[in-house]
Amino acid sequence: MTRDISDVTRAKNGRPVHHWRRDLVELAALFTAVAVADGVANLVGHGPDGPALLAVSAALLGATAGFHTWWARRHGHAPPTGDTDARPLSEEPQAGPSELPPGADEGSALWRMRTTVKDAPGSLAALCGALAAHRVDILSLQTHPLGEDTVDEFLLRAPGSLAAAEVSRAVSVVGGRDTWIERADAHDLVDAPTRVLGLATRTALDAAELPLTLRQLLGRCTIRSLPAASGARDRGPEGVPVEGVLEDTVMRLRAPEGGVITVERAHLPFTPTEFARARALVELDARLGPRIPRGQDALTLPEGGDITVRRADTGDLEAAKAMHDRCSARTLGMRYHGPVGDVDRYLNHLLSPRFGRTLAVQTTSGRIVGLGHLLWDGDETEVALLVEDRWQRRGVGAELLGRLVAMAAEAKCESVYAVTQASNTGMVAAMRGLGLPLDYQIEEGTLVITARLETAGAQPASLRHEERAARD
Repeated sequence: MTRDISDVTRAKNGRPVHHWRRDLVELAALFTAVAVADGVANLVGHGPDGPALLAVSAALLGATAGFHTWWARRHGHAPPTGDTDARPLSEEPQAGPSELPPGADEGSALWRMRTTVKDAPGSLAALCGALAAHRVDILSLQTHPLGEDTVDEFLLRAPGSLAAAEVSRAVSVVGGRDTWIERADAHDLVDAPTRVLGLATRTALDAAELPLTLRQLLGRCTIRSLPAASGARDRGPEGVPVEGVLEDTVMRLRAPEGGVITVERAHLPFTPTEFARARALVELDARLGPRIPRGQDALTLPEGGDITVRRADTGDLEAAKAMHDRCSARTLGMRYHGPVGDVDRYLNHLLSPRFGRTLAVQTTSGRIVGLGHLLWDGDETEVALLVEDRWQRRGVGAELLGRLVAMAAEAKCESVYAVTQASNTGMVAAMRGLGLPLDYQIEEGTLVITARLETAGAQPASLRHEERAARD
């Protein structure tokens, strides 16, 4: 390729070649500067305002130098406009912020976003175009029809420097409203049909999974189970029909045993699609009937004695009552915090898989000597233990507690709490033995100990036992 020699900016050895016109301009500038300096010196030396003129001159000189530096950096090394020749790799221009290839910028972040748009041709295309303009990648999309409108739910990968407010602003410009956005994680990368099938499988294997699967299906929400009122099984508490009720941020579903499952979400209304999915899970649970995993784990306690740990339900009601009869009044009082004569009436609720999970410890003869409960308390999780007097201080409570906390961690609970008396040193020691961060609150002799699970680094040993039991 041939080029005009006047356009050449480098010699063969890479040394810069100066043009005679540039040298002439620089020489003229030098003489001009000398003349100006001489004039300023005369004014300073003979005029009454010499110091003031000197200060003004210094300021003008500084401004001129700054302008020259900026101009030289911007234009001094720019190639000629007609230059089409190749350059060495080290001289290739760098990509600007909008030209960076995916994954080569300052990092990326996952977001879950939901917005409402008009159900009209082109509305979704405009939304996607607005996201693309901010280099936002759409990983998945679900639509929830609402008559004249549609709720679009996205999983997005955006540049790490892009704030949620900027995404919401871009969406609102093209007609999106009621936009909700929050951080997502790698677990959200599973496509919706696969996730729903997995939740249905968990529900089919264990009745106690229903509240947890509903929470994972619907996101951050509070789930409460209310028992059926006496003589009202046909309509359920508060007159909830069989098909359930959807009211903005609250849905009520008929539980299989005749009670009501209430699901509440703070600010994000439920869509008819979400309501239909939740109702399908509840109907699946009702058709399968009562069930719990029948795996069990045989252990030898550190203090001696062979035991078996297994899941328990309402079928163990009589055996649990018999254990109550063998427990002292002090042991029952520390567990139930109320009149000892009323403790049996709590068992039907505690053993129901609708309200949590129960582990039973039984001896080789089949006698239950310990019960551990993991109870779904709205958006919180409670753990409770009862160990027969003769089996206390032998590691039964610690074994139960470790397994219950492992279940809570597996269910992605952020924390668990235990309510006991300040004098119950056994429960305090068991909670401390978890090796987790603990918070203590005490009022009038009642002690509440909360263990935070999100900071746990290693799995407790009891989790390995639970995994083996699930495979058996």
